[in-house]
Amino acid sequence: MAQSRFDIKHSSKTELKIMNIPIKTADEIVKMRAAGRLAAEVLEMLEPFIQPGVSTGELDRISHQYIVERGAIPAPLNYHGFPKSICTSVNHVICHGIPDDAKLLKKGDIVNIDVTVIVDGYHGDTSKMFYVGEPSIMARRLCEFTQQALYAAIDLVRPGTRLSTIGQTIAEMAKKERFAVVQEYCGHGIGAVFHEDPQVLHYDGYTQRTDVALKEGMCLTIEPMINAGQRHCKLLKDGWTVVTKDHSLSAQWEHTLLVTADGVEVLTRRQEEHF
Repeated sequence: MAQSRFDIKHSSKTELKIMNIPIKTADEIVKMRAAGRLAAEVLEMLEPFIQPGVSTGELDRISHQYIVERGAIPAPLNYHGFPKSICTSVNHVICHGIPDDAKLLKKGDIVNIDVTVIVDGYHGDTSKMFYVGEPSIMARRLCEFTQQALYAAIDLVRPGTRLSTIGQTIAEMAKKERFAVVQEYCGHGIGAVFHEDPQVLHYDGYTQRTDVALKEGMCLTIEPMINAGQRHCKLLKDGWTVVTKDHSLSAQWEHTLLVTADGVEVLTRRQEEHF
């Protein structure tokens, strides 16, 4: 679940706050692994249910039941008033789409399912794009590119890498493809708190004071939101759903990561992925 670039309440701050980034202990890392593994399992479990005619509300109920039956908590539910257990963002919805029984998936849709769970007090946060039937050429290209951008960013994660390098890499990749990076929402630190420092921008928006180097033991999400059209977005009246201002398609992929001594551990890795 993305964090607002300014904070979850969409304030008008003009600069990132100075970072206070937690370093996870060995015990905390064990708990982060468990949370990440369950979050990944939820996405794997949902795959066969992503079909034309299913409602996003039904996907939410399936996910909720799966999570609570395993003794975990769906983190989005009641988080700052969010009313559901997962986020379902369809086509031009960038992030934080609210599941709804009236919203039926149809052939050609693309949908981002964003899952965050709490296991033993710690969060695992991940999202994936799904195709409903056969997507358009542009939709497939956008989704595949956004996944590639996430993977390229993950490849950079190791002690000493600066946050700005991650943002620059994603932004440069998007520019070459004539796609646009959403700037109002970003990745974040994660642990016992859903949204911790640092904020992880998917473009180079740091100042000298706010750009930091990664250290072993940090946990963070990278979750690029890429639009097929312009980068500009609009928050709907429900206070959560964020859409592209020009109604163009948007895609997002997300993983929770642990910075290790010599690289990165993808805590929300699915079985289909090879890191």
